[in-house]
Amino acid sequence: MTPTNGQQAGQPGQQAGRSGPARLDEYAEAAVQRLLSEHAAVAEQGVTVVRRDHTLVLRGEVESLHRREEIVRLVAERFPGVRLTTDIAVTRTTAPTEAEEL
Repeated sequence: MTPTNGQQAGQPGQQAGRSGPARLDEYAEAAVQRLLSEHAAVAEQGVTVVRRDHTLVLRGEVESLHRREEIVRLVAERFPGVRLTTDIAVTRTTAPTEAEEL
């Protein structure tokens, strides 16, 4: 898991604190899911989001390291000041090199 920081007050999914980083509200998970599924460059539905205290946990599998980095960047930009924990694995996308025996 990779911790990152990332949130702006006044957007769904966040609450402005009096001091320090903004806190997540009950809409944060849905806001991230919508961001990932509707963003033209990402359109990712295979990543789940869980809110734990003041942290967003991103889980799932993607096809490349670049895609994982783009997802983390988008969420961090949308939620600056919120801690992110990333548990997104990169799956193999190349053709198998050996024949599968049945």
